[in-house]
Amino acid sequence: MELYSEEQISQANSVDLLSYLQKTDPSRLVRISGSTYCLKDHDSFRISHGKWFWFSHGSGGSSAVDFLTRVHGLSFIEAVAAVLGSRACCAAKRTEPAMSRLLLPQKSPTSDRVTEYLQRRCIDAEIIRYCLDRGLLYESRDGLNAVFVGYDRSGKARYAAIRSMVSDYKGEATGSDKSYSFRIKGVARNPHLHVFESAIDLLSYATLEKQKGLDWTKESLLSLAGVYAIKREGVVPKALEQFLQTYPEAKIIHLHLDNDEAGRGAAQGIIKGLKDQYQVMNQPPRNGKDMNEYLIKKKKH
Repeated sequence: MELYSEEQISQANSVDLLSYLQKTDPSRLVRISGSTYCLKDHDSFRISHGKWFWFSHGSGGSSAVDFLTRVHGLSFIEAVAAVLGSRACCAAKRTEPAMSRLLLPQKSPTSDRVTEYLQRRCIDAEIIRYCLDRGLLYESRDGLNAVFVGYDRSGKARYAAIRSMVSDYKGEATGSDKSYSFRIKGVARNPHLHVFESAIDLLSYATLEKQKGLDWTKESLLSLAGVYAIKREGVVPKALEQFLQTYPEAKIIHLHLDNDEAGRGAAQGIIKGLKDQYQVMNQPPRNGKDMNEYLIKKKKH
């Protein structure tokens, strides 16, 4: 664990949230009026005049460190490291961007809440245990978030999606690289790859396959950590591009993106980007907005 001087801690505490996000994740900010902003992924969150407040949670603060500890579940030292790192990266002049250090939320000693949360979403208990045992999934220390971890081929954690279990909040751990988003690799030399927008949609598909009596671990499953709202002609998401480069045996791509404008647009962009190299099939959920909604509706019927 790194130790910081009082001066460094003071520097970190002096960084307000708006300045931090403008440097590290500006696309997450939405201007409401004047100097007041909300977060794209949570419109009840307000940033104004150097302070922030999350109305749906009754929580607020005045610094980026407060935000990272109270909202993202980082320890104080992890939050200080993230803020100081953002200052250093912005001040330094580099010809190539440096690899960000992934700061994972601290882990809860139990997995009771995340198991119960995912089972409420109709995810199969055996599939949840599979992910817990392999470090693909865990519960944050405060018991408020489910954390879905993505690894590179060497087994190093490079990405983490954070999904609140008590609100609509969806985010990513500081330093996440979308190229290595949450995935479950199938057996060697299997040419089929199934693609989803989120980790929960991926697990929903796996549950549906298991319900059919099929081996859901045979074919590869990949989440994209979200898609762009506007269709981008012929553009392949980072996560999919990285997977195809790393595992060239993947030749048949099944797209299970959401039944909305963003999902349909992203599917069209991927199909155009890969049509000359791969067999790409657009297979959105048969019913409902996404795979999890389809799974839930199917269970009710």
